[in-house]
Amino acid sequence: MPCPTILAQHKQFKYMDEQQLKEMASQLRKPEGETGIKTGEWMNTGNLQIHKDTLAVLNAGKEETILEIGMGNGYFVTEILRDNPHVNYTGCDFSEIMVKEAEKINSDWIKNEQARFIYTDGKSLPLQSESFDKVFTLNTIYFWEDEKSILAELKRVLKPGGTLIIALRPKHQMQHYPFTRYGFKLFSKEDVTHLLSQNGFIISDARENLEPDFDLNGQILKMENVIVSARKF
Repeated sequence: MPCPTILAQHKQFKYMDEQQLKEMASQLRKPEGETGIKTGEWMNTGNLQIHKDTLAVLNAGKEETILEIGMGNGYFVTEILRDNPHVNYTGCDFSEIMVKEAEKINSDWIKNEQARFIYTDGKSLPLQSESFDKVFTLNTIYFWEDEKSILAELKRVLKPGGTLIIALRPKHQMQHYPFTRYGFKLFSKEDVTHLLSQNGFIISDARENLEPDFDLNGQILKMENVIVSARKF
């Protein structure tokens, strides 16, 4: 997020009118319908590196319980479970079409009882308290309407000493994309660390990662990501 592949599909977004930009922002926030399915697929490509960087920080361990908030179509779940037969994964998303796609893509993991997917708005998770070793979320923080309430809910489902990981595109990059004017809240690394500290988490790590440049019709986009890890206390 932003997903270069989506931008490429629309050629240069500087030629998009306000309605097109609003539609793009809406689909990135909550994919719906056939366009939503394509959006999920596009995001798999555009967010490949940030997923790799996030999963490296996640470092799923033996018999850990892991929750992902906003897993999209669940394409990267296999990367977590393939080498960890005793890890248990739960994915939550407030896009119904993404939950259905994730269940299709990960049907074998569901049969093995290693994965499950839940349709929920995230404000009140239908999950037991203190049931997860790690919670992570990638490119969702922009859309949180009430950060305090959401973080309280994530803290509730984490085990004592559990880890929360938030991955995002930094504000100084996102502010250059015109569609972020419609429903996006932008954050710097410092904004995220402050937010977590103010809501009962101890910061473990906060890193900025450079990604390979993306060539969009001759325009070179500098891609970066921020990953912040924190512990519940």
